[in-house]
Amino acid sequence: MKKYLSFFRMRFLTGLQYRAAAAAGIATQFAWGFLEILVYRAFYQADAAAFPMEFSAVVNYIWLQQALLALFVPWLMETEIFSAIVDGNVAYELCRPVHIYHMWFARLLAHRISSALLRCAPILFISLFLPAPYGLTLPTDPLTGILFLLTLILGTLITVSIGVVIYICCFFTISAQGIRIFYSAACELLAGQIVPLPFMPDVIRRVLEILPFASMQNVPLRVFSGDLCGHQLVWAIALQLFWLAVLMAAGWRFAVHAETRIVVQGG
Repeated sequence: MKKYLSFFRMRFLTGLQYRAAAAAGIATQFAWGFLEILVYRAFYQADAAAFPMEFSAVVNYIWLQQALLALFVPWLMETEIFSAIVDGNVAYELCRPVHIYHMWFARLLAHRISSALLRCAPILFISLFLPAPYGLTLPTDPLTGILFLLTLILGTLITVSIGVVIYICCFFTISAQGIRIFYSAACELLAGQIVPLPFMPDVIRRVLEILPFASMQNVPLRVFSGDLCGHQLVWAIALQLFWLAVLMAAGWRFAVHAETRIVVQGG
């Protein structure tokens, strides 16, 4: 465990060095957040009763999505790992007295957390002081805040678990570009990053909510917004625990299988 904590710490400290990129990202995320909120505001003013979420819940969803973007976006992965797999330098990783699944899991988790820490505080702080109905509103009770933190941790771990599976898939391809593009496009739609899942048609929404993508950002953001509660929340947390266990177990077995089939030419 100490070895993987060392990988986590090194990648975490490296990620904290990109402060200029974080500042640019904050400006971009503010602009994008305001744009989304104004678009939804126009639709809600036309007919608020036609939408499945309260406008205040949508505003909370959008601001939290922008503040915690680095925890859930599918395209935030380490390019160095993809390059190492393609050019054969992954052989050096396999020579280390560690398992690549746990090492990559620790590195990707640190990468996402460090990126999120640099961006989330300014966005959350400023959005809290925006005038109603455009500002972020805090949960009405402490239990909601606790459940939000629990589901946020589980959602982040699921996102990282899927990311490591994407890494391992590249062992069986010539180029990682196709897998990355397909995964990013599919995940943004299925995880509720383009529009919240409650806005989907009922038949499609019921299917999507069972998939692991819905256990990523969809659950914690809706918990904070007050849109997910009661037995639906219990079911959502149970699904998060189920998918986390399945993805981690399957990812580890997939990594073991990939190690036995890897071929590195030249050298």
